[in-house]
Amino acid sequence: MSKASFVASLLQEGKFIEKYKEAGNSMLPILKSNQPVSLEPVTDSTELAVRDIVFCKVKGNYYTHLIAAIRTRNNQTEYQIANNHGYVNGWVKRRSIYGKVVKIWL
Repeated sequence: MSKASFVASLLQEGKFIEKYKEAGNSMLPILKSNQPVSLEPVTDSTELAVRDIVFCKVKGNYYTHLIAAIRTRNNQTEYQIANNHGYVNGWVKRRSIYGKVVKIWL
């Protein structure tokens, strides 16, 4: 099991994750590579909005990326996941969003 899939499973169990780190520069300047973030589990009552940073799975890959857009399709809400440079990873349903960034550590 990868680190990211383990974190996803903990979030699905309702556990808060403090100081999760992910490598990459796709979220600069909001997040630096390996900059720690705190993740709150996403539940049915969690409000999700455009520009929220979330921990999610898109097309088999885990990302800490932005919600770029929200739409309703076939009576289901879908979320467009993108990095901070405009690259769109794809659309996901809420069940593929595991955590919401609630703190960025310096």
